[in-house]
Amino acid sequence: MRNVHERVIDAPADVVGALLDDLGGPEDRLWPSPEFWPMVLDRRLQVGADGGHSTIRYRCDVHEPRRRAGFVFLPETGLDGRMDFTVEPLGPSRCRIRLAVDAEPRGLMRLVLPAVVEPLHDAVTEDIFDNAEREATGAVARPARWSPVARALWPVTGDGATAAPIPEEAALLRPWVEGADLLDAWQVEWRPGLPTDPQVWADAAFRSPPGWVTALLLLRNQLVRLVGIPQSDASAFRTHERRDGVAGGEVLLGDDDEHLDFRASVLVSGDRVTLSTAAHTHNLRGRLYLVPVRVAHPVIVRAMLNRAARQLALAARRSRRTGRGRRGVARTG
Repeated sequence: MRNVHERVIDAPADVVGALLDDLGGPEDRLWPSPEFWPMVLDRRLQVGADGGHSTIRYRCDVHEPRRRAGFVFLPETGLDGRMDFTVEPLGPSRCRIRLAVDAEPRGLMRLVLPAVVEPLHDAVTEDIFDNAEREATGAVARPARWSPVARALWPVTGDGATAAPIPEEAALLRPWVEGADLLDAWQVEWRPGLPTDPQVWADAAFRSPPGWVTALLLLRNQLVRLVGIPQSDASAFRTHERRDGVAGGEVLLGDDDEHLDFRASVLVSGDRVTLSTAAHTHNLRGRLYLVPVRVAHPVIVRAMLNRAARQLALAARRSRRTGRGRRGVARTG
């Protein structure tokens, strides 16, 4: 694999090079996050720094401040070779940024590299150059566009929602946990650049679910009429309480009815966003209602949370491309 991208930027090399020196750290303004897995190094960019993005792992073996950052791929990546970022002066107010990858795949990577890794690598690289140009000049003359293959592959670049215990930090949901007839929690990774406001996540999950989830809810409303259970609408997911944290917080949504009461907690804490649900039934109708819900609920919640993460990532990218986003803000907690 020999893959080279470069772009000429109308800005001094030292300005673009300073951005390169923050690569992989909390002030990184080059790597396109949250739409892709962030690049994370175990220390400030320097020779010996270990890190990577997703399953692509590497170690810095060359660092010339404001000019070059070179990385050798680690064996577990399935690539033998390296990648190099360089910033080359082209005069006092112009420079060229370049990313070159020269590596040979091994094992399964021989199949994955051309089909998956290279299209996504191309998208990541051009977005890096967009960020460099935007940060150095204030605008991007010709923003990069993802290829059709990269657009098709992008939805699977996230880790996806996984089952989790009810978080200790979910204080608003705690009174609803004991004796619950339905209790579960699902988490997705919080990436730099995503919102920390739990209400934004709640709105993305419940106000804009996948189309097939909306269709299921419409079908549910027709079926429950047969057994005397009220139809639900958007008010079923109204926010009851909110608790703000240092970097995130929690909102509690839900509704009370004759057959059952339910609450949904959306918690942003640390590097995770957790959607937890607790339901308490009041009668036989409520218990019968939960029979099919127990089967469908995990599938629906995972889909809603995954879609929310994807939509918020795309919104962050659109905002940045139109100049409304703010990059380089460190986040802790």
